[in-house]
Amino acid sequence: MKYLISIFFFMYLHTAFTQSVEIIGKVTTSLDVENIHVINKSAQVFTTTNAFGSFRISVKLNDTLQFTSVQHKLKEVIVDTKILIDKELEIQLEELTYTLDEVIVGRILTGDLLMDLGTVKGEPITAKKLGIPSYQGKLKTQSERKLNEATTGGGFIPLNPILNAITGRTKQLKYQIKLERKDDLLHDIRVKLESILFSIETLNEDLRTDFFYFCSEDENFINRCKGKSDLEVLEYLKEKLIQYKINLKK
Repeated sequence: MKYLISIFFFMYLHTAFTQSVEIIGKVTTSLDVENIHVINKSAQVFTTTNAFGSFRISVKLNDTLQFTSVQHKLKEVIVDTKILIDKELEIQLEELTYTLDEVIVGRILTGDLLMDLGTVKGEPITAKKLGIPSYQGKLKTQSERKLNEATTGGGFIPLNPILNAITGRTKQLKYQIKLERKDDLLHDIRVKLESILFSIETLNEDLRTDFFYFCSEDENFINRCKGKSDLEVLEYLKEKLIQYKINLKK
């Protein structure tokens, strides 16, 4: 009888540890705990922490959980039987610091007055420091400045905007600005999410730039990515990656 009970007990444990279990986790750190990426590399599922550092994710025995954030050192945890039984996990992340080369603060004087006058510089004087009203917002790009010049003008009848509209220069400048903003969005996505995407999915490194340009050519790229959360953008990238791989096979 005891032998049968032992068999059933081990069968129960085997079944329990080979099935997915949802665990509740908490990330602690001295920095912001919100939006830290929690990736189950084995099951290829992911989530992010909330404002309190809490998260939920499905795991199985021996799955690898990866915790990533721009501000923290990468950390990986192997799911063991204790985690499965407790259905809880608490992780402490370390702040990511960068070591800079030694620098000399200040300037070295040689004693040569003419030479030293050329190297000693004071703090720059700006309009803001002098109390003069000036534009303090985001600086316009070259294309944005050109568009502003093309669409403004003085006089009773401003000819500059009219001529630029007739010749198509205004339309061309607007299209150029649209392309630049799309490139900026694509660059930001690659910096934040490329390593996370390809820790879940696979694609040769020499094809990754081509893949991201493939995404940016999609007519829904701006709507699906601009102002969206990292999770939403990751879902979009995974959808496009499936299409891209199908195209490669063709």
